[in-house]
Amino acid sequence: MTDQTNERKRQHIDIILADDQSDRDKHYFDAIRLKHRALPELDLARIDTQTHILGKTLSFPLLISAMTGGDHQLLQRINRNLALAAEKAGVGLAVGSQRVLFTQPAAAKSFALRQIAPTALLFANLGAVQLNNGFGINEARQVIKVLDADALCFHLNPLQEAIQPEGNTDFSQLAEKIGRVAQKLDRPVVLKEVGCGFSEPDAELALQAGIRFIDIAGAGGLSWSRIEYQRRSPNADCDLGLTFQDWGIPTPTCLKLLRPYLDRLTLFASGGIRTGIDMARALILGASLCGMASPFLRPAMESADAVLAAIEKIKLEFRTALFLLGIGKAADLHLNDALLLD
Repeated sequence: MTDQTNERKRQHIDIILADDQSDRDKHYFDAIRLKHRALPELDLARIDTQTHILGKTLSFPLLISAMTGGDHQLLQRINRNLALAAEKAGVGLAVGSQRVLFTQPAAAKSFALRQIAPTALLFANLGAVQLNNGFGINEARQVIKVLDADALCFHLNPLQEAIQPEGNTDFSQLAEKIGRVAQKLDRPVVLKEVGCGFSEPDAELALQAGIRFIDIAGAGGLSWSRIEYQRRSPNADCDLGLTFQDWGIPTPTCLKLLRPYLDRLTLFASGGIRTGIDMARALILGASLCGMASPFLRPAMESADAVLAAIEKIKLEFRTALFLLGIGKAADLHLNDALLLD
């Protein structure tokens, strides 16, 4: 049969490119005002933007967030260009859901990236809900192996699944199942939302499952609810996807809610982060790594050099923000409340 997962990935790209409002672009981070230093007492050229995470050193704390992958030339080109750029720029890369591997084995070409990104921080990716649909430790090990990943992201997307005509909506007892798989893996597991964020009860469940890494992926950026609405049948009159297109907890709010857990959890921030200034804000609020996807999609369709140029632009913004805050090392941003105006 025609592979539904593979086709859906291709449709997602088309919709994102065609619908400017799929990126909600809420600018929630703009409300966080930072203290400018007129006398930073620093040399801009000597600012250390490096970060160390999961045994890897990144040139600055950027993760190219999960986008796509599958048995299609465009999807393979996107992932290849992202991987080449991530390796050259010294940043992390998370691939899109690898569920398609189990229905379209040829899709492995779009995920076999270690050869072209030998030192990059790479995250494999599976939908956690698939643990209620027959997946388990074997599938988790397989997606890690194909990518030779440093960690596995289990993405959580209850809203997206609720809107999808073919969605899987049984999210019952997932935390326990995630924990059982995580215990058997030799790589860390990251729990990742896809645009609606995490709250305190989610953090508690993650900790009970033995998870120590969360990518909060809050509201403010790409709306998968709106994207799935666009995929509905032309004859369908359900507007549920539009009704919920802005549902979720803004990323800065998530960071504040989960701050009490930072002694036990490492947080990655994604969802509506668009500039190096946003990255600095996120790190001040408690993130250890910042994820972006939308800024790299069109460049990835063009070339690795185009992706690299987009990364370098954001890195310059990040370095400049540190300079203007009087901060000489990226590590000194983390939970540094003295840098906040209010």
